[in-house]
Amino acid sequence: MGISASDVVPFTQARATLSELAEQVKAGAEKIITKNGESYVALIDAERLDYYHRLERERIHLLLIDDARRGLADITAGRTQDADAAIAALQAKRAAAKGKVKTSEAARKRD
Repeated sequence: MGISASDVVPFTQARATLSELAEQVKAGAEKIITKNGESYVALIDAERLDYYHRLERERIHLLLIDDARRGLADITAGRTQDADAAIAALQAKRAAAKGKVKTSEAARKRD
């Protein structure tokens, strides 16, 4: 459903005609309320809002399923690492980086 020019309503007009706008929305219209010429809020039917929320939850579930599928594919392909090994590797990398910083600082002090 597209938004037409008649569905864009300035805030002051919306305040004055809220009952009429609510009836139009209940009949299937969606309204964009503007403030200072910019989109401010939307006026939609409560059932449609519930529908939008259900769609968003379904989208989140599909994303989680896709993440799980990719994770399983990584396990199957051997692209995973034990958590303890990964933490140990990170700690070793940090320690090596700190050692390089200390070594370069000592070299600068000698010069």
